[in-house]
Amino acid sequence: MIAKRVIFEGRVQGVGFRYTVKDLSRGFDVCGGVKNLADGSVELRVMGEPDEVESFLREITVESSVARNIKNHYAEKIPLLENHTGFRIER
Repeated sequence: MIAKRVIFEGRVQGVGFRYTVKDLSRGFDVCGGVKNLADGSVELRVMGEPDEVESFLREITVESSVARNIKNHYAEKIPLLENHTGFRIER
């Protein structure tokens, strides 16, 4: 298992980005959450097997309907998400 924190920049707020990411998560064996940040970016925290996490991120950044809204994204490994099940939109 791995966990990552990803920051998405661009036109990622007010366009259904978080809802699209949550919907996409249903197709992968991952858990985590996504939320808007005060600076206009979006933070994703995701945990799963390495291939599932990478496939999920590729789906968001390349294949999804919101991929064109992403100007930059930065990913870093983080500690595993404890007591986390499912995928949710966070506040």
